[in-house]
Amino acid sequence: MPLSEYERRRLQELENDLAADDPDLAQELRSGKPPRRSVRRIVGTTAVLAGLGMVIMGIAAQLAGLGILGFLLMVAATYGFLGRQ
Repeated sequence: MPLSEYERRRLQELENDLAADDPDLAQELRSGKPPRRSVRRIVGTTAVLAGLGMVIMGIAAQLAGLGILGFLLMVAATYGFLGRQ
């Protein structure tokens, strides 16, 4: 179902308002590429999950050093992810 003339005009006005209010977001939406934040989020989540896995393996194998290293990895990944937003 095609848009009516009014809907097309209103959509164009909204696009122009967005470009005026937040040109960076408008450019990012026009590019069609995923935002850089999502890549950072994936890397941070993967690092946190890897650290959690290390903690669990450290507990299972009774290796305190591995558990501590995993915990430090989780803390560093969380700090890096949340500290840069």
